[in-house]
Amino acid sequence: MLMPQRFEGQAAVVTGGADGLGRAIAHRLAQEGAAVTLMDHDADKLAQTQAAFAQDDIEAHTATADVSDDHAVAEALRGAAERHGRLDIAVHCAGIVGPNGKPITEVDIEDFDRVMAVNLRGSFSVVKHALPPMLAQDYGRILLFASIAGKDGNAGMCAYSATKAGVIGLVKAVGKEHAETGVTINAVAPAVIRTALVDAMDPAQVTYMTDKIPAKRCGTLEETAALAAWIVSPEASFNTGFTFDLSGGRAVY
Repeated sequence: MLMPQRFEGQAAVVTGGADGLGRAIAHRLAQEGAAVTLMDHDADKLAQTQAAFAQDDIEAHTATADVSDDHAVAEALRGAAERHGRLDIAVHCAGIVGPNGKPITEVDIEDFDRVMAVNLRGSFSVVKHALPPMLAQDYGRILLFASIAGKDGNAGMCAYSATKAGVIGLVKAVGKEHAETGVTINAVAPAVIRTALVDAMDPAQVTYMTDKIPAKRCGTLEETAALAAWIVSPEASFNTGFTFDLSGGRAVY
């Protein structure tokens, strides 16, 4: 099937691009014409994904960076913008689950802080450092990944739920701050999408989350990539500060 070329001439950076949601979204954007930079903390996996993309005749650049390191995020985004002479799309997929299947009384503060650093502070850094080149060209699309846990809360996942609620609040605020520009800032709130991140979780926790989905199934990477590609396309010009549901009917507000 021939893909539309909605992103021809555009440059995109996708965090968490070595695997899971990030890899699927980056592949979709590249298929539609974007020059893609995969950003991830795992250099070996980045190289493997870059090679896999090459087998599909997709050239992808890579940037090794931990999203909890504000300086590393700034350098990676600046490097991508300089390489292509522009930055049109930033999709922030990198994230960790942290403690799961545990009540708050069993969560160590160090583990909570790590989830905050990656999921929420990392989102802050991506938005902050992606904005300057986008504002300079009066066009850009920033997409963060929240979660249904940020809307409803998942018992046994207090750190994750809190950080994803924070992502939703961040998007609301910065979307309003830049609503009069050509830059949109949105989020997606998935329910359970079957990825390596989910496979590593406590099975009872996964069952708890999946049982809440009216569609009675997990979402797919392809469904996630399709929604993300529309949100970051020129077609979604009147959507900003919003968190899009991707939950099989679990959240309808």
